Amino acid sequence: MKSLILLLACLLPLGAAPQTHAVSGTVTIEESGNPLAFCSIHVKNTDRHTKTDDKGCYRIQAAATDTLCFAMLGYDTVKVAVGKRTRIDVALHAMSVVFEEEDLVVPAYMTRMAGIVTTGRPAEFSGEEYAGYEENRFRSALHEPLSTFALEADGASYANCRRILASGRAPETDAVRIEEFLNYFDYDYPEPAEEAPLSLLVEAGPCPWDAAHRLARIGLKAREVTGTELPPTHFVYLIDVSGSMHQPLPLVKASMKMLTDNLRAEDRVSIVTYADEVQVLARNIPGNERRRIKDLIDELEANGATAGGAGLEKAYEIARKYHIGKGNNRIILCSDGDFNVGPSSDEAMKALIERQRKLSGTQLSVIGYGMGNYKDSRMQLMAEHGDGNYAYVDDLREAAKILFGEFGATAWAAARDVKMQVEFNPATVASYRLIGYESRLLEAGDFNDDRKDAGEIGAGHCVTALYELIPAGAEEHPAGSVDALRYQGRQGTPVVTIPSAEALAVKVRYKLPGEERSRMIRAELIDSGTEELTGDFAFAAAVAMYGQLLRLSDFRGTATWDEVIRLAQQGLANDPEGYRREFIDLARVAQAVCGDDYCLQPGESKAAGE
Repeated sequence: MKSLILLLACLLPLGAAPQTHAVSGTVTIEESGNPLAFCSIHVKNTDRHTKTDDKGCYRIQAAATDTLCFAMLGYDTVKVAVGKRTRIDVALHAMSVVFEEEDLVVPAYMTRMAGIVTTGRPAEFSGEEYAGYEENRFRSALHEPLSTFALEADGASYANCRRILASGRAPETDAVRIEEFLNYFDYDYPEPAEEAPLSLLVEAGPCPWDAAHRLARIGLKAREVTGTELPPTHFVYLIDVSGSMHQPLPLVKASMKMLTDNLRAEDRVSIVTYADEVQVLARNIPGNERRRIKDLIDELEANGATAGGAGLEKAYEIARKYHIGKGNNRIILCSDGDFNVGPSSDEAMKALIERQRKLSGTQLSVIGYGMGNYKDSRMQLMAEHGDGNYAYVDDLREAAKILFGEFGATAWAAARDVKMQVEFNPATVASYRLIGYESRLLEAGDFNDDRKDAGEIGAGHCVTALYELIPAGAEEHPAGSVDALRYQGRQGTPVVTIPSAEALAVKVRYKLPGEERSRMIRAELIDSGTEELTGDFAFAAAVAMYGQLLRLSDFRGTATWDEVIRLAQQGLANDPEGYRREFIDLARVAQAVCGDDYCLQPGESKAAGE
């Protein structure tokens, strides 16, 4: 017996796994030295993997004989032998491609999922659909003192327009929703006090595209929620596997596996797919069975027509059956929005989603993929009426942003039915114009009506609203205004003097998850006359100016691409993930693709010979 034990003791080390030790370090971008967030690090030929945090830092277990692979879409992959080292720092080189016809250099991550080739031929986009909205005009503070709209923190339009610009063409004006450009980024807004779900900031500064005007910024920040604070969640992955999803399906799979990596044992996952018909691949799987969930995702193949309406009906049915009381119940729809079997019109989708939302108490978040046949208008409509958020994924970095880095915000609403009402003081403001939010406008009476559906703000999200103001006494008539009547002033109302230095007052209504009665916060603005935009405010103004140029706004004034870049550079101090630097690169791409004609004021043309 002793001999047998000795023999086993000698043989066991032969089959034992190599001893591992902790390896840590940072990953940076070679060209800039900035940290690279969400870079994937895995140990070659093993299941061990991790990602860098927002400071580019990582930690992983590896053996001396192992090799670490550092990979990020758009960057050259780096492989490093571990040896005895406990710290390994690497710098990844950003790949780029060139549009040969224009010598336009574009970062590769901006072209991969847009199907760009180096011949300079952009892909076709003729099948894409966008909802049209008339741009907000100036309103009289005396006769229309209230501005009311629903708030949301979506960023789909920014990512989608980035994809279109990367193809070498300008986005359609209706593809540009400036509020989604603004809300794509985080800002240095104050954290909510104590247990409050939202904070509110109001400030004013000069308007960079019209020196005679002022710019007011209203910012909200939702309270951060850690993974341990999130209630149990039932996710229904609703995945479009029709033929039109053949190209983006690998990106969909990678995205949903990222989401799966965030799940806990108390979470649950069901998987529904649709093409010619609807299939239920999984029901109520525990979230810690990640390998099982990922294997099901890996098996997906794209083929056939698109029974999107039937897919939604089945997803809501599954959500009701496995509903978690006092938990988070959410459908995650991955699609290009091209429904062509069964109920498919926008009105049919709206009615279906509103009916099911009330029956099931389930929120619908929408993630868009694909190009050429993309139905943005339908995707936006479904998210708005499904009480969820809307994102567009054009590459793995964007998938990592919304499903890994912003998991809490994507998965959990800090506040529901959020709406804002701003009252303007005609003693200090003659006219005002809300920049963006054209699809989210409400009637003044909707603000105090808790039955009125509004927007959702995810945990940790920032939401920004900008108003362009014409100060009282300015000798200017905004487009669409009416002259004072000769005998009784404007619209029969005599001009009165309101004794207040306030420019405006802001009220925000919201509901906490699970509640049906709204709460309210408020703030007032006294314009101190600040003559320069700096930091976060300057960056937000740059994003709005960029959006107005792309949209060929009637109110873009003296805006130029160079001014967009100059303003944005003032806001680079708060850029841990590098999204603001990417914005500056994108502004340069827009300048090359769209040209300086976009900077001309309406009706203006270049002088002959220019």
